[in-house]
Amino acid sequence: MFRLSNFIKSTLENRASRQLDGAILIWNFTNRCNLNCLHCYSKSGLDAVDTLSTQKILSTIKELKEAGIKFVIFSGGEPLTRKDIFDIAKACQEEGIATYLSTNGLYINPSNVQKIIDTFSYIGISIDGNEEIHDRFRGLIGSYNKSLQAIDLIHQHKGKVGIRFTITKETKDALAHIFELAESKGISKIYISHLVYSGRGLDNLKMDLTKEERKEAVDFIIEKAFSYYEEGKEIDVVTGNMEMDAVYFLDKFTKRYPQYRERLLQKLRQWGGNSAGRNLVNINSEGDVKPDPFFPIKIGNIFERSFADIWLDQENELLQKLRTHPRKIKGKCAECEFIEICNGGSRPRAWAVYGDLWQEDPSCYVKE
Repeated sequence: MFRLSNFIKSTLENRASRQLDGAILIWNFTNRCNLNCLHCYSKSGLDAVDTLSTQKILSTIKELKEAGIKFVIFSGGEPLTRKDIFDIAKACQEEGIATYLSTNGLYINPSNVQKIIDTFSYIGISIDGNEEIHDRFRGLIGSYNKSLQAIDLIHQHKGKVGIRFTITKETKDALAHIFELAESKGISKIYISHLVYSGRGLDNLKMDLTKEERKEAVDFIIEKAFSYYEEGKEIDVVTGNMEMDAVYFLDKFTKRYPQYRERLLQKLRQWGGNSAGRNLVNINSEGDVKPDPFFPIKIGNIFERSFADIWLDQENELLQKLRTHPRKIKGKCAECEFIEICNGGSRPRAWAVYGDLWQEDPSCYVKE
């Protein structure tokens, strides 16, 4: 992820940027979900049966600390469909691992909200635009209002909550609404995820933005982040799944604050761009371990081998290539001066379009 607001603040105030000492695990504990979202990579539904037992999850958690995992993002499906979710989170915390929750918010209610706040240091709730767009995109009338009620409830109980928004052709016109919502409700974080189309079948490709549409959207996002900093508004803006945003941001930042360009450039190189397989890993609902949730190739399965053995395997050729920095990427990336910043972007998108993990990210929009 690209912490846009943090880079603005840390560069202008000459502070250290936030650095991750360890790895983030996105864990899809279940494939069950109460919604039917158009962009869902898990293809979830309420009729799914959990493969991961409580016992298997708890035994795997004991290995996470050894493997250098510092954060676990509870995902799904809808993670709150699991009755053992609080026991799982407690086990993570006992190993010194922070717990974040990614949810649609529909199962948050007055009887469980305090327990959720006490259990998860951050709660991200998915909102896809205004009421009409959100409900159509999520496949359930009334889901928008229920998600907003969850945000209000968390705020009433002094919890930390943010908006998660996936930008697509269906939702791009609602981008401004997302920022207006954060401003009006005092939401402290906006996470804008670019679409990742995964699989050789080009699933979801038709939903993705054109490169011109993406530039317009990122222009808007960057300007909002600048204005929040300059106006002293405490709203953190983050983008995900498009590390090329950092290269585009460098140009915008340079025009605004040319005297600080080299300082920012150094920070962006240190950040290093796409981190799948390096300090980002995924376990899906079947126990498959992958470099990120969209990756077309698994590197192991926790039912066959311990997570620590899988993640710390120095002989794994895929992990070796992913952990090379900058990565050896073909196409226009091979000669790009900014490869150290973005690290080549998304490998699943390259696979989906070219059938080659090491081709350029087809969604790159910064050097056309």
